[in-house]
Amino acid sequence: MVLLGSLLNALFIVIGAFLGRLFKNIPENMQQTVMVIIGLVIALLGIQMGMESSNFIVIVISLVVGTVIGEWLDLDSKFNRLGLWVESLFGKRAQKGTIAQGFVTASLIFVIGSMAIIGALDSGLRNEHDVLITKGIIDGFMSIILASTLGIGVMLSAVPVFLYQGAIALFAGVISTYIPTDALDLFIKEMTATGGVMILAIGLNIANLTKIRVANLLPAIIVVAIMVAIIFPFQ
Repeated sequence: MVLLGSLLNALFIVIGAFLGRLFKNIPENMQQTVMVIIGLVIALLGIQMGMESSNFIVIVISLVVGTVIGEWLDLDSKFNRLGLWVESLFGKRAQKGTIAQGFVTASLIFVIGSMAIIGALDSGLRNEHDVLITKGIIDGFMSIILASTLGIGVMLSAVPVFLYQGAIALFAGVISTYIPTDALDLFIKEMTATGGVMILAIGLNIANLTKIRVANLLPAIIVVAIMVAIIFPFQ
């Protein structure tokens, strides 16, 4: 089953978020401290991912051009409106803003990263799901932490994670046919590094140190793909 890995990844997120809600009644001071620590740990993960790049110029150009496009399209507002729409489906059963924040933040964290692409390709090409299952376990533990402070919206992030990874798995055959393996490896490396900057920004936002509109950086991933296509023949 090609989609098994994506399905299990989404399931781990749901289970983790459910467990995280069992710890929602911790004191406010403790919640604030925990949020800062979570943010710093996520920022550290972003820094680690950023070190994957073999061409720093690709990251700089991709992020600058991608951010300009994202700001022009105002993607951050659109993502937040989507989160608020999801929140509205729950009526008055949740504190205003918590579902939207949890949904958007967790979706960005779980979707950005090399394991999502590598694991989905592995599922689609070889019907092997070890990478996505490993990612699912990591995401599940992260969901416990995030849901304990950001709320039930973290659970809903399982939907875009499943759709994103599932789509890559389904089209893996087409991707492998038209994209050389070396070019794909280069894209994954640079995409991971570029995504690491976004993860760093998310971590700083969670720690309440910055107010970066992270969703506006997402077009940088497309710019990375274009730049890799340009520079690959010269490698």
